[in-house]
Amino acid sequence: MNNNIAQPAVSTKRKRIASLDARKARAGWVFVLPFVLCFALIYLPIIINSVTFSFSKITFLSGSYTLDFVGFKNYSDALFVDTEFVKTLTSGIQQLIFDIPAIVIFSLFMAVLLNQKMVGRAAFRAIFFIPVIIATGLIDQIDQSNTMLDYMNTTESGINDGSGQNTTGDILSIVDIEKLFENMKVGTELVEYVVTLVNNIYNIINRSGVQMLIFLAGLQSISPAIYESCSIDGASSWETFWKITFPMISPMILVNAIYTVIDSFTSQSNVVMSYITKVYTDSTGGWVLSSAMAWIYFLIVFVIIGVVAALLSTYVFYQKRD
Repeated sequence: MNNNIAQPAVSTKRKRIASLDARKARAGWVFVLPFVLCFALIYLPIIINSVTFSFSKITFLSGSYTLDFVGFKNYSDALFVDTEFVKTLTSGIQQLIFDIPAIVIFSLFMAVLLNQKMVGRAAFRAIFFIPVIIATGLIDQIDQSNTMLDYMNTTESGINDGSGQNTTGDILSIVDIEKLFENMKVGTELVEYVVTLVNNIYNIINRSGVQMLIFLAGLQSISPAIYESCSIDGASSWETFWKITFPMISPMILVNAIYTVIDSFTSQSNVVMSYITKVYTDSTGGWVLSSAMAWIYFLIVFVIIGVVAALLSTYVFYQKRD
């Protein structure tokens, strides 16, 4: 009889737990419902129209236009007829691949520094996040059309040092890095990469603010008791970082890598998107051709996101919370 009495109690408890999980799931849908409705009513029709345009030929009439299905002709023209698009696409993807590790490593480095106990820590965090606020909206448009900056970066102007070359746009040159690494067996590709990163430090800082916040949130979620145990065992700061901090923050590295790819894909300074916009506005049939180019670029970026997620997921450590 005791067994018969205990069974309904367990069943009732399981129903209560399931009911609590169901309520949490419903609450989550309530929060994402505005986005789902806006996506279905606003963005989904635009996406469908874009796909339709990419497979069609447009004919303009008086005050309207007609679309005729042409299959993959626009995609073929974008890849094999418009050679400038392929060059722009290649350079844009190379820049995207170079930017991902630079931004993630820099933001992780700054997050570790800003997580240390020091005077004015909150002020330093705000200072490093200010570029994220400045690089949005109207300020970003003003910066994109900064004629003074363009004037300083031209080869005809800048600071005249007697060499006839502009000294304002570049912080380092390949010659400087080669002198630094002259006794090391370092390839020229690595030297050029380092020079490009240093000269592009302004953009890297501007695009690292959100990643820094994500890393800071991950660092602050690590229990201080773990670091105290490492200190008692005599572990150095270097060992603590690679054995504790890095594995614990590895999920944030995956998130930031994917976020960086998407942020670069939608940036106004993206050379591929700028070229697609140019095709859209310049030529008569630019609507359909630019739609095909946009979907080609989207599929390539989607593949890059999948590759990044697959590679980093194998090294991600998820802490079990029982």
